[in-house]
Amino acid sequence: MTHRDIASQDATTLETAPTLYVEGNGIRFAYRSLGPADGTPLILLQHFSGNIDAWDPAVVNALAADRPVFAFDNAGVGRSTGQTPDNVEAMARDAVAFIHLLGFSEVDLLGFSLGGCVAQQIAAEQGQLVRKLILVGTAPKGGEEHLLAVLQQAFSQTDAPDPRLPLFFTNSPASRSSGLAFLQRTKVRKDDRDTDNGRAVTDPQAKALIGWCATPDPGHAILRAIGQPTLVVSGSHDTMLPANNAHTMFKELSNAQLILYPDSGHGALFQHHETFVSHVRTFLEAQPATA
Repeated sequence: MTHRDIASQDATTLETAPTLYVEGNGIRFAYRSLGPADGTPLILLQHFSGNIDAWDPAVVNALAADRPVFAFDNAGVGRSTGQTPDNVEAMARDAVAFIHLLGFSEVDLLGFSLGGCVAQQIAAEQGQLVRKLILVGTAPKGGEEHLLAVLQQAFSQTDAPDPRLPLFFTNSPASRSSGLAFLQRTKVRKDDRDTDNGRAVTDPQAKALIGWCATPDPGHAILRAIGQPTLVVSGSHDTMLPANNAHTMFKELSNAQLILYPDSGHGALFQHHETFVSHVRTFLEAQPATA
């Protein structure tokens, strides 16, 4: 059975899909495959500290309704073996190795937060591999981040049922309500859940994200190297990676669209999941403009 055959299990959801494995480059990658066999595969690149089960089923399942979607753990994360790198460049190399192990020569990338940094690195280096790019709640190299301060504030809110509530959502009643609904969706799967590897993942990932933003990129060379159509998405009140990052990326990328969602934080794609999926579908399905 090929990976394309596995991807043809149309009725599979993130909550029910088996965790599969593919091995190469000294790493055994864990992943889940959803959606039809045909179409350009959409590869999901996850946020700081997140694994496969940290994705919102409402987003992943809806995107997989009409395209193959792959959620995976990069090296050292969740059930994938290997060591989590402490820099974005190595994370990008590992992600490209995973894509090649699945046998794909052209993919779309959806990178969220730290995953968006990885997606930029891949798109800049692998022009033939990446067809379209979706960057959500992320920052360019040399961008603005408040990771440690925001984490400290979130974990100090002991009344929150989950740190992701203050991390990803605003304090408004509407946003908090959406956040609680998101948390419930991520807990639906009971069997074969992904694993949390703690500081073995979060320490190097934090170093990678902070280092990415602390390293100047003169002339925005990475963004200028990305010629693929790109959808840039941010929440209006993202405290971790502020929305001015999205505006910078939009201005410096040669072929980008920008969407800002209202009354939303770092997890805008989960709060406004129906609208987000609609925007992503429209973007991915759009034909390139002809001269």
